[in-house]
Amino acid sequence: MTNIIPHNFQLGKNDRNRHKGHHSFVIWFTGLSGSGKSTIANALEAKLYQEGVHTYILDGDNVRKGLNNNLSFSPEDRTENIRRIGEVAQLMVDAGLVVLSAFVSPYRIDRENIKNIVDASNFVEVFVNTPLEECERRDVKGLYAKARAGEIKDFTGINAPYEAPLNPEIEIDTTKTSVEDSVEIIFKNIAHKLHLNHE
Repeated sequence: MTNIIPHNFQLGKNDRNRHKGHHSFVIWFTGLSGSGKSTIANALEAKLYQEGVHTYILDGDNVRKGLNNNLSFSPEDRTENIRRIGEVAQLMVDAGLVVLSAFVSPYRIDRENIKNIVDASNFVEVFVNTPLEECERRDVKGLYAKARAGEIKDFTGINAPYEAPLNPEIEIDTTKTSVEDSVEIIFKNIAHKLHLNHE
């Protein structure tokens, strides 16, 4: 874009990381609706908070109520939804936060774009690989029933595709792993990224 010249500020991400005492990055939870993304993210944030880590959760429904309330669930708007979230996540990483992002984010290319926005070194992909049958059995929001009845179009897993990650850093099936164990698995995998002595 023309006539946009970024200002060079005195403080940057590394300064904010040192001030907070830990590195900042994005933990990106992807999976079907009802897979357990938000539940695990919420529990992980509580664990990180206890450890003195500065965090923020970005969650699908909450973001769509505000920042992205003008977007539909069409493929094009899903891509724009995730792009905006990626830009917000990048700002939060620059601010020194560990960002927990819980979004269906069904398209691989969109998740790859997030990785490019925040930098691959600042991106941890968590695939909450709960089977469709289990997500539909839970149907905590009643969305699967509406999709099956034709009341919701472009619903991932029913009448819209989900492209599973090919090489996620972490993969969890909540039919086999409890929330508590999921948190411990993720925490052990990211502990090395938190510490400032790993630069």
